[in-house]
Amino acid sequence: MSKFMPVARAGLMALAVAGLFTSTAQAQDGAQAKAKPARACFSLSDWQGWSSPSRDVLYMKVRNRDVYRLDLTRGSNQLGSPGSHIVSVVRGSDRICNPIDLDLRVSDGMGFAIPIRAKTITKLTPEEIAAIPKKDRP
Repeated sequence: MSKFMPVARAGLMALAVAGLFTSTAQAQDGAQAKAKPARACFSLSDWQGWSSPSRDVLYMKVRNRDVYRLDLTRGSNQLGSPGSHIVSVVRGSDRICNPIDLDLRVSDGMGFAIPIRAKTITKLTPEEIAAIPKKDRP
C-alpha cells in the first residue's frame, strides 16, 4: 500500500462528511422556508376601516374583504374611546409589508395625536375573521 492511499481515504471521508452536513443544512433551510408564511402586503389607500378590542390590538379592514391584525408594542387606551380616529402618516410608498412601514397615531380630535407602534402585522384567514366577536370587527 502506498503512502498516498491513507491520505486519499481521509480526503474521501472528509468529502462524504461535508456532503452529509450540506444536505442536512439545505433540508433544514427548506423546512424553515416552508414554515415561514409569505408576507402579505397592502396599500394604505386600500384601508377602509378599523376597530380595537383592547389597547394592544388593532384590526384593519383592507379592500372590503381582508382583515389585518396589528399587535401593538405601544398602544393607547384612547383606541376604545368614542370619537377616536387613526391618523396615518405616509412617507414615500404607501405599501405596508412590515410594522416599520406604519406611522400611526390615535386622536380624539381634541388634543395631541398619540403615536401607536405595531410589533406584528398578520393577515387573518376567513376563519379567524369569523371568530372575531361582531362588536370588535372592523
